[in-house]
Amino acid sequence: MTVTILGIESSCDDTSAAVIRNGVMLSNIIAGQDVHRRYGGVVPELASRAHQQNIIPVVAEALRCAGVEKSELNAIAITFGPGLLGSLLVGVSFAKGLSASLRIPLVDVNHLQAHVLAHFIRRTPDDTSAPSFPFLCLLVSGGNSQIIRVEDYDRMEVIGRTIDDAAGEAFDKCAKVMGLDYPGGPVVNRLAAEGNPKAFTFAKPHIPGYDYSFSGLKTSFLYTLRDCLKKDRNFIENHKADLCASLQSTIVDILMNKLLQASNDSGIKTLALAGGVSANTALRESFAHYALRYGWEAHIPLLAFTTDNAAMVAVSGYFKYLKKDFCRMDAVPFARVTIG
Repeated sequence: MTVTILGIESSCDDTSAAVIRNGVMLSNIIAGQDVHRRYGGVVPELASRAHQQNIIPVVAEALRCAGVEKSELNAIAITFGPGLLGSLLVGVSFAKGLSASLRIPLVDVNHLQAHVLAHFIRRTPDDTSAPSFPFLCLLVSGGNSQIIRVEDYDRMEVIGRTIDDAAGEAFDKCAKVMGLDYPGGPVVNRLAAEGNPKAFTFAKPHIPGYDYSFSGLKTSFLYTLRDCLKKDRNFIENHKADLCASLQSTIVDILMNKLLQASNDSGIKTLALAGGVSANTALRESFAHYALRYGWEAHIPLLAFTTDNAAMVAVSGYFKYLKKDFCRMDAVPFARVTIG
């Protein structure tokens, strides 16, 4: 049986569409939104307007690149949340209309679960690189820092989460304090390559269990800048690379220490990275280092699958389609939701 799924992603500021056939990716098209750079963050109203402009040409291009006609689609998978409600409404409304016109099922996808299942996107029919169950997934992004125990495609449990800020948020906010361009995370990553990760010491939280906290780190970073700027008004400019390297090293250490603890306690040695921050060079290198040191079977996503993309939505929809887990047409998107 051939199953062809069109996936659509519009949870934040990227409009994306992808086509997957029997789990194999045929296309994955993403349209970004540069309009937010001047504001230093995503403006929800502008994001939803841009989605309205982008969604039809992006879907058309995904179908064209895949060589697939609309009549060949078996279902449409669409992100229902979490995310910006206005942006989600654009994608969900479009998907509902297309689903109804083609008389094919609509499949609702949890954005966070889709990031985890990005590891099951096959690039070729003989691709067997997916992790085996059960495995632990470190999901890190601008809005989430979670350790997830994955038992199956639709059985996931969050065993650790941030109690305040997410790792990506810490990157972006500290970058903004230094006057770096938006989004700050990639800029910090680039500058950190030129700096000394041991130049500065920042606070690391002591949170029980597998939960994370990054608010104390941000405060420590801010106080360091404040005190040093009193002595040298050009401190940030003169130490930018070292600040970025030290900040990045601290965040990575916090993330990896909790993940190691979860692996040791559970006995699970198959581990995966997911989410936008999994594109960070230091995190990817540290993850690979831990894998060698502790005998992990490590799964690090391709850079193309770290950020928001429709291929992960389509593959999530594919597994739900196989179980006939479809969505009602009166279902509404949700701004906030977790896994499980």
